Amino acid sequence: MIGYTINVSSQEKEFYLQAGLLYDSQENIMLENRVIHVIGNKIQSIEDPEKIPVDAEVIDLGEYTVLPGLIDAHTHVLFSQEPQDDFTEESIATLVLENPALRTLRGAKSVKSYLDVGITSIKDLGNSGLFLDVALRDAINEGTVDGPRIFASGPIIGAPGGQLYGVSHEHQDLVGLEYRIITSVADAKNAVREHVNQKVDIIKICADNLPNNTRLTVDEMKAIVETAHSYDLTVTAHSVTNQSAWEAATAGVDGIEHGFNLADSTLALMAQKNIYLVPTENSRAYMHSYYKLSGSNPEELTWLNRYFENSKNRLLRAIKNGVPIVAGSDNYTDIRIPRGASSRDMFRAYYEAGMKPLDILQAATFVSAKHLNKENEIGILKPGSFADIIAVKGDLENDFLNTLENLAFVMKNGKIYLEKSN
Repeated sequence: MIGYTINVSSQEKEFYLQAGLLYDSQENIMLENRVIHVIGNKIQSIEDPEKIPVDAEVIDLGEYTVLPGLIDAHTHVLFSQEPQDDFTEESIATLVLENPALRTLRGAKSVKSYLDVGITSIKDLGNSGLFLDVALRDAINEGTVDGPRIFASGPIIGAPGGQLYGVSHEHQDLVGLEYRIITSVADAKNAVREHVNQKVDIIKICADNLPNNTRLTVDEMKAIVETAHSYDLTVTAHSVTNQSAWEAATAGVDGIEHGFNLADSTLALMAQKNIYLVPTENSRAYMHSYYKLSGSNPEELTWLNRYFENSKNRLLRAIKNGVPIVAGSDNYTDIRIPRGASSRDMFRAYYEAGMKPLDILQAATFVSAKHLNKENEIGILKPGSFADIIAVKGDLENDFLNTLENLAFVMKNGKIYLEKSN
């Protein structure tokens, strides 16, 4: 890595970032006293400090730990609900009463908040109308809107009913405004082709539709996976039940989202097939805020302790079984803080469950990027990768949560969004 260079245009801005500590996300270790040479929107090289030219522009982060920009691998930035709201009622109201342009503009406001907390890439997984997530991604990429890199799935592909329960038969067409409902193996293949034409980055399916009882068949999921892979797209599957996760893994998906009820046998199958798990956990503080806002007293919810214990048990069993873990928040509820700050709660949840600090960082950087087949571009600091760089002050290994929140510097694609003085 040291001293390697790439060809660049003389027109691009050039500068050096002096790091006190640098997190090597691929090796999951901290390196001391490194310099990142940035030209334009790419990292040119990682050097020793003596390599800095005398007249170079230097950003001094010598008192900080420098990291790749973080990745939230499970978001829904074009959907929001209050804690007391019903998911289906809010979804239908959004589809019927809200102009898609207004919905997109609200999403544009939400995405900026991810940069504010050092999250420079997100994987957005549906509940976004008819490809509004793709439009928002493109607006960010062209510079119209400030926000993280978006890897967009378009409408979730699922069985009849989608996740919108209780919709009368005569109004099932409304479900099709939020989900791509498939009815056969042939239709499953066609749904993927439709998404390809709309230039999605990833395919998201619902292996189960809870609280609806319908789910995709193994043959339908196999058809989706085979078609998506033929277009170099990965497939990730929403799963609540163990049965749906087992069937999705059997069908060859690349990732399982949530996986709340995974048996050891399913985890072993996922490890064997190198299927990623995106455990969307919430911390105790988050859950207490959520239920207070919904009008409940968290102290009276005796089942919460069981929820946290089950989440911890599942996460640690997944790690023990060798399942690669990817960090994802799934926080789309308005708990009176910006969306980015809400998403950052996932780090607290993983930490409270017993995951080690550097392993959490790797799940939110290199492993997440690898899941997206982008491990040479994001989630890593190396020559040729995008200049998505953040810096924090403190001791990440011994004071993880406080340090991660003590953000001092955010750069995405070579552009600085936050720079605090020492």
